[in-house]
Amino acid sequence: MTSNTSATEPVQGSKEIGAIAHLYRAEAYRSTIWRQRLDMTTNWAVVTTGIALSLTFSSADASALPLVLVGLLVAMFLHLEARRYRYFDVFRFRARILEIGFYVPILRGQAATIPQDKGNPLSEDYIRPRFRTSYLRAVGKRLRRNYSFIFIIQLMAYFGKLEIHPTDLESYEQLIERAAIGPIDGHIALACGAVFHLGWVLIAIYTLFQERADKSETKDVLDWDEVPDDHPPI
Repeated sequence: MTSNTSATEPVQGSKEIGAIAHLYRAEAYRSTIWRQRLDMTTNWAVVTTGIALSLTFSSADASALPLVLVGLLVAMFLHLEARRYRYFDVFRFRARILEIGFYVPILRGQAATIPQDKGNPLSEDYIRPRFRTSYLRAVGKRLRRNYSFIFIIQLMAYFGKLEIHPTDLESYEQLIERAAIGPIDGHIALACGAVFHLGWVLIAIYTLFQERADKSETKDVLDWDEVPDDHPPI
């Protein structure tokens, strides 16, 4: 009489361990590729900002308009990077699950066991692939990590340009005159800039509170908290 393996019985053996090892290598590789794509868009944002700074401060008569336009371009890079981050987060989640649920028991001298229960987050993720984070939270995370500093540099350079070129600023009326963009009044230009940057600040703060209030399974896995106090998470 041949016995059948139960659907809930853990599967373990050299073949299964080898398959999981190859799966981990694949997920780690995919997360690395998407990580490189994140760095690529950040590099584009930094380079274009540098070009705009060079054009703006090339002479006293040069316009501050390149800094305004590059701000919009950097916002597009942020949009692209947030989309890429959502894909990166999927593969990072899978690799992290394999590390915690499979490799950690091996390193602790425990049996290598692959549970096939329905509630396993990794198996569910392969059955029904989905993004692990929302687009807005991805934007907020990339803002806090990289793009907030780029926007701050652009803002400081813009007001620095208005302050010193073509001569030192002497009055509020002169500031409004220099801030004007063609037929657009300086008040309107400054108000649009304030709304633009204030919007990023609100998104960064709102998504930060969202993440701190997140008690989901993904949050617990990616922000592994079983680390001694003298060895903070990477």
